[in-house]
Amino acid sequence: MDAKPPLDHQVVLELGQPDDSKVDPGAISGPAAKVPRLNGSQEDEGAAAEAVPGPKPPKEEPEIGDTAHHLKEEKEEDAIDGGEMLAEEGEYYFPTYDFSQAPKPLTGSWVEYSHVQENFLKGCKWAPDGTCLLTNSADNTLRIYNLPAELYAEEWGTISEMSPVLRMAEGDTVYDYCWFPLMNSSDPQTCFVASSSRDNPIHIWDAFYGDLRATFRPYNHLDELTAAHSLCFTPDGSQLFCGFDKIVRVFDTSRPGRMCENRPTLVKKQGQSGIISCIAFSPTQPIYACTSYSKTVGLYSQAEGDPLTMLHGHQGGITHALFSPDGFHLFTGGRKDTEILCWDLRQPGEVLFSVSRTVATNQRLYFDLDPSGRFLLSGDTEGLVSVWDTAQAPSSSNNLAHPLLEPTLQFQALSDCVNGISLHPSLPLLATASGQRKFPDLWDSEDDDQEKGRRPSARHQNHGDNSLQLWWCSLGTGAEEKPQAHP
Repeated sequence: MDAKPPLDHQVVLELGQPDDSKVDPGAISGPAAKVPRLNGSQEDEGAAAEAVPGPKPPKEEPEIGDTAHHLKEEKEEDAIDGGEMLAEEGEYYFPTYDFSQAPKPLTGSWVEYSHVQENFLKGCKWAPDGTCLLTNSADNTLRIYNLPAELYAEEWGTISEMSPVLRMAEGDTVYDYCWFPLMNSSDPQTCFVASSSRDNPIHIWDAFYGDLRATFRPYNHLDELTAAHSLCFTPDGSQLFCGFDKIVRVFDTSRPGRMCENRPTLVKKQGQSGIISCIAFSPTQPIYACTSYSKTVGLYSQAEGDPLTMLHGHQGGITHALFSPDGFHLFTGGRKDTEILCWDLRQPGEVLFSVSRTVATNQRLYFDLDPSGRFLLSGDTEGLVSVWDTAQAPSSSNNLAHPLLEPTLQFQALSDCVNGISLHPSLPLLATASGQRKFPDLWDSEDDDQEKGRRPSARHQNHGDNSLQLWWCSLGTGAEEKPQAHP
């Protein structure tokens, strides 16, 4: 099986220039100074470090909108290279996840999140091609990690602690972030990340250099800049959907700036109210789902944004949604809500089953499906990771509002909240992110302790278990499923 190598190309992502008649001149950031590249070989780093800051020479670059169109046609070929399809058989291949026993910890990142007091992770997401991992944390910094180089070797045992190759600092709390869906490390033009933070426009970050390449600037009805609470690219990458209070704004990926399409979710007090907390697209149908902190799920047509149906059933504000690979089911979970609901979209409004997890705070807790759509994984606020086999029949009872699916495996991953779960697209590899904000008791006073000559209480010394972890989810040693490095 072939997989893409780590990001090791010294190429700068250039977004297409917008049409001046429709986009503000300041939409795209000016010529950026070259910076030392952190995610390449030592020779490349030295070459980048010696580069003189200044404008780049003019050159022709295809617009990312054009890139999205031609990549859409080549997506099947890329899937073959990535090991998702067997060319000789014409059948889809899925990584051999095995949850008959607890996954084995491989490596992680701990020291990186201990430099700032009260720092903790807030999720992690594998890149679409699986070569790198994106994280978000309370210090308002996005970090990119390469897939550990040891996994490309013929034999690997102990893997050293991971260190980020890129850090991208936002100005305030990061609301949401996502990869470009057609990201491929062999084509640097596709390697970028979108993020949204409080009181800031939507930023497009270069995943090779960490430079800011473009901005999308949403304005409200008072012509004030407003921040998006959720982000999601369309599957073909041509559009960026952004969630706000009672409205979704749609930007053309190839035209950064302020021009966008407005799609209100609440019209004349009819429709979906509240802040749109998450947007997800069906992989098989031209529809998308919008979840709201008002505890509702709305389904809309992708072309025009026409409302199709509204789903009710959650006890808390919904924070995450995910379609199954076949597009028949939609999984949704909320804050301070103990259930993840599986909706049967062939019978809208019908809950096929629910699964139970502990969510004691308002923090967003992600969950994920393996590429085959069989296994559903989620962490909880107690550090427990649960695995559900969706192919099994749920148990029904008159005392339950919905049929309940019992977990096939549970293991104590960490001693703190596991808020991030992401399954690798081509390896049996699980990434988890942990941590949560710690509030000291009001009657605990570190100053009083110091004045009296006493040591601070253990409550002040406990900073939680804030770490990124990688787990091997297969009974094998990894020799048969490890990625193959390209020559």
